[in-house]
Amino acid sequence: MSSYRRVLAVTTVLAAALPAQAAVAAQHDTVTAACTADLLSTATPTLTGTTTGTAARFGLWDLTADRKLVDRQVAAADGALAVTTDPLTDGHRYEWRFWPQGGGKPTAKCGFGVDTTPPAVPTVSSTDFPASTSGQTALKYAGQYGTFTLASEGAVCYQYSLGSLSVGWNCQSPGAATGPTVQVRPTYWGTNVLTVQAVDAAGNVSQPASYTFYAPSNPNPVSAPGDVDGDAVPDILVPDAAGNLQVISTDRSDTTPTSVVRASQAPDGVSWASAETVSRGYDNHAPNADLLAISPGGTYLYLFQNVDYGAFATGSTLVRGSRPATRPEGVAADWSATTQLIGLGRLGTRTSSSLLAVEGDDLVLLTDPGVQYRYRTVTKLSTGGAWAGHRLIEPATAPDGSLTVRARELATGELREYAVPKAADGTYDFSALASPANGTVAGTFPVAQYPTLRSTADGNLYAVTAERHLVVFTGTTAPKDRGLLR
Repeated sequence: MSSYRRVLAVTTVLAAALPAQAAVAAQHDTVTAACTADLLSTATPTLTGTTTGTAARFGLWDLTADRKLVDRQVAAADGALAVTTDPLTDGHRYEWRFWPQGGGKPTAKCGFGVDTTPPAVPTVSSTDFPASTSGQTALKYAGQYGTFTLASEGAVCYQYSLGSLSVGWNCQSPGAATGPTVQVRPTYWGTNVLTVQAVDAAGNVSQPASYTFYAPSNPNPVSAPGDVDGDAVPDILVPDAAGNLQVISTDRSDTTPTSVVRASQAPDGVSWASAETVSRGYDNHAPNADLLAISPGGTYLYLFQNVDYGAFATGSTLVRGSRPATRPEGVAADWSATTQLIGLGRLGTRTSSSLLAVEGDDLVLLTDPGVQYRYRTVTKLSTGGAWAGHRLIEPATAPDGSLTVRARELATGELREYAVPKAADGTYDFSALASPANGTVAGTFPVAQYPTLRSTADGNLYAVTAERHLVVFTGTTAPKDRGLLR
């Protein structure tokens, strides 16, 4: 019995000499702190971190007032730490950190400032489009870009919209002596309202400033083939991720659209992504090009009337484009068999565009368009499905009116060009389009790299990459990446 008691006593002494299990764990706790942005627009921020323990110690200092505000334990929820401060003082700077429960190495100090005051309402000025109250005459016309100067004390960014359309975002270095100048293009002639808001470094947004100005109609507008937005240069037409059709000027250096045609206005009423669109069609609204479009499998050709610099009004879609009763064998009576469509522009005295279509993998030429796009002449240019596996691209037009039609072989990415010369009597020779093999190789554009490859009406290629970057070319060379598309 005495022997048993001695063993028990030793065991008790050994247990008392060891630290408690919780104390052992606490000595090995670690903590992290999620530092915030350098400047916050809230006076009650939530400061967070993590711990391997059940709690941590939290400290907060007001550096501007040179005093410690908080020193207390904070319970963790599944290792997460979160402290919402009492209201802090606007304009002061603060530091904070966490310590492990029971002591140990703290986190590095995190710092931030509090700024809850929005910047001043911006001022706007422009000599190109003076304010309506100034009594001055505009130097630019509707459809042209004008320079506007923005200013607001404490602002680092400006967001601005024309009417209901957001048209820009501009940021500058904090403390810049003067505000930025931005380019804005009023699409409608008449009274326009530019709304501007300033944003400071903390993210506070000012009250809006409304700048009202008058954009006169241009009495001598300059036109260009494929110019949808009225700025006298051809435009790029490409759907955005939501299926809206973006009109992007070739005169810009980025991917900002000058106008957008809603997805609901597409031929199928859902998206422009699958539509075949022609921007060198009807000339009734010069200098603005109307749009022609089909939805593959659909019966009709649609005309979208460009009523005002790319502003395609709801309900402006009209059904057009019947075929003549006498047609070549294998040519459909409507547009349901058309899988590709490009515009050739004026080929005769008619102001409407002639078209090149792919039907059943063969090329069909539609010329001599009459009222409501009732084409009087339909010519089959190839037979036997010769153009299977090829994608047509809009042509380049020479000064004498001759065309260079392009096509890409989808399997290889090889781009070929096909000469369509114009004779002295005004007729065109389309014989080169009888077979894809008749073309001259002008480069290689793999489909995996450039899923979309098209051309503007001036003959310059543009592509959309697999990552949805817009790449523009000079002719077929010198690619320039304009950036990510919407």
